[in-house]
Amino acid sequence: MGENAMGLPLVSQDTIMIIEGPLTKITNGLQDPVQAYLNLGKDLVHLNALIGKTIKVKSTGFSTCKACKRQRDEPLFRMGFCKPCFFESPMAGDFILHPEKSMAHTGKVDRDLKIESDIQLQPHTVYMADSGQVKVGVTAGNKPWNRWMDQGASAGKILAITDNRYEAGMIEVALKAHYSDKTHWRKMLQGNRSEQSLHEVTEGAKKHVPDGLIHFIQADGHESQIKYDMPEQLPKLNWIKLNGTVTLEDELIGLRGQYLVFKSGLAWNVRGQEGLEVEMSW
Repeated sequence: MGENAMGLPLVSQDTIMIIEGPLTKITNGLQDPVQAYLNLGKDLVHLNALIGKTIKVKSTGFSTCKACKRQRDEPLFRMGFCKPCFFESPMAGDFILHPEKSMAHTGKVDRDLKIESDIQLQPHTVYMADSGQVKVGVTAGNKPWNRWMDQGASAGKILAITDNRYEAGMIEVALKAHYSDKTHWRKMLQGNRSEQSLHEVTEGAKKHVPDGLIHFIQADGHESQIKYDMPEQLPKLNWIKLNGTVTLEDELIGLRGQYLVFKSGLAWNVRGQEGLEVEMSW
């Protein structure tokens, strides 16, 4: 056992290991290249150290909801939540995917006003990113590079920093008429880049910000260029989703965003199966 830069214990990468637990999103560290870590049960795996190794991942047949923490012998409903929690937990409210639906600034409760206020009533960043194509996005706080890494973006640049989530959402809605808010996973993994620089993109995007929100624009917002532990040439990519009958066993060749990429061309979105309990070995 060793420790990573955050002082957390790491599973040894040099011996045969078998670990088990519910999937959580990959934690990415902004280095050159990005360093990726996966918490699985009580273990922390440094994924970069597994590149070049054959790893095996299979479902145990159980899932754990990230809200109620109950173990279930059936797939979770959506976003790592069981069905009751998806419709009842404030962590799965509409404002999560649609910031413009935030209501805490009005004092109106959706599911739990305290939790909603803690999340919504803080500065939020509206950004432009290049994740295979130019996109607009919103994230809490004023340090969005963690979000850019999660999305596998080659670069990201701050456009505006608002006082709350609703304001950021309204800027995003205005910009979605001109820019995508989605990430195309194949283009992202292939490292495609926009012909425009993000400076040019953000300058153009400023023209579409509503008048009442212009004062949130950052004159020269922070920009990050991000490199990932990926080969220059990739095989033809195919998306894989684990379940009770599908087991993944292949040589890991690259990491980007929330994806593990394998020698055969399989691309596995870890966060897309958050809560699924798996056994991983190498």
